[in-house]
Amino acid sequence: MSSSPETLVIIGSGPAGWSAATYAARAQLKPLVFEGAISEKNRMAGTLPLGQLALTSEVENYAGFPHGDLGRFLDSALPKERRMMMPPHEGQGVTGPELMELMRQQATNFGTRIVTDDILKVDFSARPFKLHPAEGGVVEAQCVIVATGASANWLGLPSEEKFKNRGVSACAVCDGALPRFRNQPIVVVGGGDSAVEEATYLTKFASMVHLVHRRDELRASKIMAARAHENPKITIHFNTALAEVLGDDGRGVTGVRLAGTVEPRAEQTLAATGVFLAIGHTPNTAFLDGQLELTPKKYIVWKKHFRTDTSVDGVFAAGDVADDYYRQAISAAGTGCMSALDAERWLAEHGEH
Repeated sequence: MSSSPETLVIIGSGPAGWSAATYAARAQLKPLVFEGAISEKNRMAGTLPLGQLALTSEVENYAGFPHGDLGRFLDSALPKERRMMMPPHEGQGVTGPELMELMRQQATNFGTRIVTDDILKVDFSARPFKLHPAEGGVVEAQCVIVATGASANWLGLPSEEKFKNRGVSACAVCDGALPRFRNQPIVVVGGGDSAVEEATYLTKFASMVHLVHRRDELRASKIMAARAHENPKITIHFNTALAEVLGDDGRGVTGVRLAGTVEPRAEQTLAATGVFLAIGHTPNTAFLDGQLELTPKKYIVWKKHFRTDTSVDGVFAAGDVADDYYRQAISAAGTGCMSALDAERWLAEHGEH
């Protein structure tokens, strides 16, 4: 890495990070992306390079990638060494890992430099900003885009981990329309607005949605709770917890085992082809150590309306690290574009570009 300050460093490698990198590279900002380390710690935390989409199977709702055989395109678009690490394309729409590899390659094609490492610590107290990679040393930057995303919260069950992407998901909008869930019973775990939203959305596809909640009443707002109670395709299981996801290697998820949370009672087994966790997300902001203004839920605050500025001049944020509302790949990519344009204009105003 250069001893002189980098013009722009992007931390993160999901749709927001790669979109920011593509726009920044085309603007001749010579961005440097820290895409994250390939480590067991990051695997367990869901923070491996390429973001949450790398943990997703088919992606049917990203504009420009309709159902079809992308095999030849992937072969022509990606370097052999990257393509060889991916499973063969099976003729459906684009998968999460494929879409992220294509985004990564597009950014690379315009000159983006990539470091496969984590940023563990930052110093935004003065410019140039100082970033501390896990592998050591200090990287200085005139401008920074934080695009580290948010990780879905999981229960931590071994069976949950085993069946991720084979019936276990944390995003109904992403996965709910997949064939395995159509006209089949589905389980949603959670009791807040997000859980009710997921359950309601899934009734479009499922034969029945079982909403499993640990307490004796929903935490959701009154209007959302009423929707759940009034929907004939939603059955609410109060004072109940998910004890185990059931399934096999061939079919994936086939059911769940539920346990009571208040008084000893017989465990219950339900048939289901899917389990959706809706127990919140945790933004990946701990490494910032309070140097940017955060919401009570620890998301980065955008300080200007419809801009990606943070509380520190010259530091911008994009994607799910600052968005606890939409949380979609396409909206993350959009704010990635915005952050690059904001960074370019900020650098021009400060005589750095």
